[in-house]
Amino acid sequence: MKKIESMQNQTYKEWKKLHKRKGRDKAHKYLIEGPHLVQEALQSSHEIEAIIYDVSYEKSEEWKSLGIDEYRLTHELFDQIAQTETSQGVIAVCKMFNEKVDLKKGRYLLVDRVQDPGNLGTMIRTADACGLDAVILGKGTVDQFNDKTLRSAQGSHFHLPVISNDLVQTINHLQELKVPVYATSLDGVNLQAQATMESSFAVIVGNEGNGVTDDIQQQADFKVKIPMFGQAESLNVAVATGIILYWFRMKGLAK
Repeated sequence: MKKIESMQNQTYKEWKKLHKRKGRDKAHKYLIEGPHLVQEALQSSHEIEAIIYDVSYEKSEEWKSLGIDEYRLTHELFDQIAQTETSQGVIAVCKMFNEKVDLKKGRYLLVDRVQDPGNLGTMIRTADACGLDAVILGKGTVDQFNDKTLRSAQGSHFHLPVISNDLVQTINHLQELKVPVYATSLDGVNLQAQATMESSFAVIVGNEGNGVTDDIQQQADFKVKIPMFGQAESLNVAVATGIILYWFRMKGLAK
């Protein structure tokens, strides 16, 4: 177990750079925080470079003899690395993974310019729960390795591919594979009135304020919306994503 007691330590300085997207992209690394996410990472095939402990943290018996570099930090130094108000005492430095998705007849969530990291993380977690094959992030979408995104996803980014890709190209490819593509739209058909329902599908959800862009909507095979029974004009994008994915998933299972 290595000890770091100075903020001038070069390794420590490199970790702090991972708080920003620019630093993460340059180093091709990111931080996860808390025992649950660290355990999820250890159980996955993704590479962990180091585990960082607060001086008072008692590590799990399961984590002994991991063959991973481990560091013990003072309270002050650990609190500056942690990105939560109340730290749980353990952080892992993970290497970004170069996910590749071989599109096929399957189930996909396409994300168009969603900006809130909590929303994106919840959507990734929901896609995982629904058994989707991948989440594909279009240009302008918040970083999947943002600390708030990772906390909201609760480790689901270790369970299914989450990649960034051009949505126009992705939609074209899916349509060539005869996978129906649905865009959420205020001009769409109510979910329960959508006649065509396959076990394979792709759902496109859009920006919190503006929804799916017009050109992406026009490229989709179908436009759908969630009926409103009260006076609310719209739903939070993560909530709407959950409703739509579960609707499509259950309808597909019923075929």
